[in-house]
Amino acid sequence: MLKKIITALLALTLITIGSILILDYWISQKTEPYIYHNAEKLPYRQIGVVLGTSKYTRGGGINSFYRNRIEGAINLYKLGKVDYLLLSGDNAQKSYNEPITMRKDLIKAGIPNNAIVLDYAGFRTFDSIVRANKVFDVNNFTIITQEFHCERAIFIAQKQGINAQCYAVQTPKMRMLRIRELLARVSAFFDLYFLNQQPKYLGPVIPIINKEQLLSEK
Repeated sequence: MLKKIITALLALTLITIGSILILDYWISQKTEPYIYHNAEKLPYRQIGVVLGTSKYTRGGGINSFYRNRIEGAINLYKLGKVDYLLLSGDNAQKSYNEPITMRKDLIKAGIPNNAIVLDYAGFRTFDSIVRANKVFDVNNFTIITQEFHCERAIFIAQKQGINAQCYAVQTPKMRMLRIRELLARVSAFFDLYFLNQQPKYLGPVIPIINKEQLLSEK
């Protein structure tokens, strides 16, 4: 009996691992045509969505994932590949505010404030992508993040009927990154296909294309 149980558990483990790897491959292949590494070849989109992350590592240094996303956003804006940058990130604590941190660094780099829009409720990749569409009324935009993150973000966008492409910035080396991403893709798959997940917060529609008009009226 014990041998049968061990055999069954081993078979279940192999099936689970195999399924995760197949899902990972499917997401990568499905999203590959919409990912660009060369900014010059990236098609123009009015809106660029910068996915947030912490500026600093636990050791206190600058997070390379953050730096590369910010530099990518600056590059696209200055090349005329986007007109507005939607900064979507976590704002869970007073001492931790990803969108405002990103805005400060973009303004320091010469990006005008009226070209920047903040989304304070981008708690997860899912929230950032869906809110860009449902809250900020954007259905055709460029995501700015690392390639592995691009794949998951576009996968989410496609299932939601959102027309997104992604500018893949350099991915720093990090231990356990591949395993973390595999688990994140499994979570995204269940959110989209089984749990009918919704963003933590939605709220009223705030169209980005009206931002300049709204600013001029203030």
